[in-house]
Amino acid sequence: MIFDQLEKRYGSQSVKWDLTKELFGADDALPMWVADMDFKAPDAVIGELQKRLEHGIFGYSSPTLDTKKSVVNWLLSRHNWEIQQDSLVFSPGIVTALSMAVQAYTEPGDQVGILVPVYTPFHNVVKDNHRKLITSSLMEKNGRYEINFDELEEMLKQPETKLFIFCHPHNPSGRAWTKEELAKIGDLCLKHQVMVISDEIHSDLMLYNKRHVPLASLSPELADQTITCVAPSKTFNLAGLQASAIIIPNGKKRKLFTETMNRNGLNALNSFAITAIEAAYSYGENWLEELIPYLEKNVDLVKTSLQESLPEVKVMIPDASYLLWIDCRNLGLTDKELAHQLIHKGKLILEPGDKYGAGGEGFVRMNIGCPLQTVKDGISRFISTFQ
Repeated sequence: MIFDQLEKRYGSQSVKWDLTKELFGADDALPMWVADMDFKAPDAVIGELQKRLEHGIFGYSSPTLDTKKSVVNWLLSRHNWEIQQDSLVFSPGIVTALSMAVQAYTEPGDQVGILVPVYTPFHNVVKDNHRKLITSSLMEKNGRYEINFDELEEMLKQPETKLFIFCHPHNPSGRAWTKEELAKIGDLCLKHQVMVISDEIHSDLMLYNKRHVPLASLSPELADQTITCVAPSKTFNLAGLQASAIIIPNGKKRKLFTETMNRNGLNALNSFAITAIEAAYSYGENWLEELIPYLEKNVDLVKTSLQESLPEVKVMIPDASYLLWIDCRNLGLTDKELAHQLIHKGKLILEPGDKYGAGGEGFVRMNIGCPLQTVKDGISRFISTFQ
């Protein structure tokens, strides 16, 4: 199988593989932390990029009607969500888009809410733009996260709260929120007139026959108040090409967003990003259909291995993505102690849970978007660290 191939990533300007010594002081540790996969992109995407390279002229570029059609058709076929082409704005990345949204729709001193623990840039784009970060803590029940809707409403109903940044599916746990949960979130945001930025970058990587429901698909009223962020980057391992699509149905909000992008000098994608978006969404589905069961096997391997050899450590089984949220609290170690033992004893680099905010303490995040042989090596290193 193509996903079993061990691809050489050292020397490819890889943050994950080439910076282990610089960032962690260990050049002999296996990196399973950064959220990109160790698989080659689909051949169809590589082929289109090669054609673009052979053209040989790389002047200023702009997404075309075909670029927009590729996104529209993908969302309709994959998620049964019909959007209009003119609702699309393109951004170099979703984190970039989050920062632009904070700038566009809030003022310094306004409150921006998030659910914690959550992907670290959610915290950063609020604080770095001099807005007040407020949080609602996810509740852990039977090995899964649940939303405390009473606490969420307390956060949203405050007059100073102008924006809610929502991770769907959730990073780091891989939790996919149900239609019923999404409806409650939507009702609260509409009730308290709070805009929603829904980061749905992991939505194409649904596992175990789960289905993704775009938040904005629930009603025209909610769509009017929601900005949805999608990208081929996680799905097809194209993160380094810096390409994402932002869906903003409301024309005034879309204009405000694009004006903010322009003010920050972010008014174009590069030629390869445009080519990659079109190719991935037009020709990448068969590759994705082969990838998903491979990821499921990797998840199952980690779960079974820990149950057999280190049962005090628990894995939150994800509904989506290639990231595993592993509960190490029963080991009785601090986050610094966990990281130190993993790196220097196990020779394994994972993401420490405290990076994700309150509730992440005692967890680690493992990237299993890699060949089975690498996953076996990684989980063996993990188990040997603590046995």
